[in-house]
Amino acid sequence: MVSNFVAPGSGAQRRLIYRHLAWLTALRYQLREPRSWESMSRRHNVEYRKFYRIVEWEGDLRAELEALLDPAEIEFLLKKKNTATQLIAIQSKEIRELTVEGSLGEFPRSEMQRTLSLLLDSQGKCERIKNFPYPRQFATLNLLFVWLFILMVPYGLLQEFEKIGAAFTWMTIPASVVVCWVFHTMDKIGDASENPFEGSPNDVPITSLSRVIEIDLREMLGEREIPAPIQPVNNILM
Repeated sequence: MVSNFVAPGSGAQRRLIYRHLAWLTALRYQLREPRSWESMSRRHNVEYRKFYRIVEWEGDLRAELEALLDPAEIEFLLKKKNTATQLIAIQSKEIRELTVEGSLGEFPRSEMQRTLSLLLDSQGKCERIKNFPYPRQFATLNLLFVWLFILMVPYGLLQEFEKIGAAFTWMTIPASVVVCWVFHTMDKIGDASENPFEGSPNDVPITSLSRVIEIDLREMLGEREIPAPIQPVNNILM
C-alpha cells in the first residue's frame, strides 16, 4: 500500500516501510517475553531447548531497531512500555503530516489509517492471548478428571475382558495403558498449545513470518541486500 500511495524513492516511503518492520520486530519481542504461568521453565522444556534457538531471547531489541529507525526515535520508543503500539502511533502521525503537506491524498490517507487500525486490532488480539492465560480452574479440573478417568479405566475394562474369557483377563493391563496414554497425551497437548508465543517448539513461528514479510518489503524498495529466510533447526521453525 505504501509503495502505491507514497512517491517511490522518497524518504517518506522508506521511513514508513522501515517503521513497519520495526513494529513487527517490537511485537515479536514482546510476545516472546516469558510469563509466570507459561511452561518453558519446566525441566523437560529446559532440556529440550538445546535442540533449537529463540532469536528474541538471544538478541537485543535496541540492536534490531538501530538498523531500522533514527536514534532519537529509538530512545523515545524504548522508554515506553508498549513499543509496538507507539510505533503504530508514530506511523499515524507521519501519515497525517504527509496529508497536510500535500504529499498524500485524502483517500490514500484514509486507506492507510484503516490498515493501521487493523494492525493495531491484530496486535491487541495477540497480546490478549499472551497476557491472559486459561482460567486456572479449567486446567485444574481437567487434570483432575483425566486422572480420575485413568484410575477407573482398569476396573471398567476388567469386566469386559472377563466376558471374553478368563484367559483374556490379563489383557486389561496393556489395554488400560493404551487408553490412559491417549487421554493423558491429549491433556498434555492442550497444555502445550494454550500459550502459542512462549518459546516452545509448538509455537506460532512469528520469527519466520516476520522475516518473510521483511523480505517482501525490502524487495519492494529495490534493495539488494535481502536477508535470507529463517531455516528450521532440527525441523523446528520459530
